[in-house]
Amino acid sequence: MVRTKMPRSERAKQFAPFDALKGLQKALRLKEYEHDRIIKGDINEEMVDKISNNLLKVKKNDMIYVKYYEDGYYKELQSKLKKLEIAKNQIELEKKVINLSDIFDLDILDSN
Repeated sequence: MVRTKMPRSERAKQFAPFDALKGLQKALRLKEYEHDRIIKGDINEEMVDKISNNLLKVKKNDMIYVKYYEDGYYKELQSKLKKLEIAKNQIELEKKVINLSDIFDLDILDSN
């Protein structure tokens, strides 16, 4: 019996990674994400005053830093302000809309 040699391209396929349980990695990442979530805390009056004062000073296209609460996590972002909508209780940045009640810190980095 003559054995033919398997082509190198075919041989490599048998050693390729194999996910025996489809979706397991995605489910594990989701579980880890949910596990690390925290409850939204309160902010003190000093910080409320600081945020309020900065909101009164900020103008369209100012570069700002904002720390906010979203989906169980505190997140930080530096972005240009597109719009401050007091009636809707939100600020609109270049790529994000944030409710004012979710803001935990806000600084004006560069004023135009």
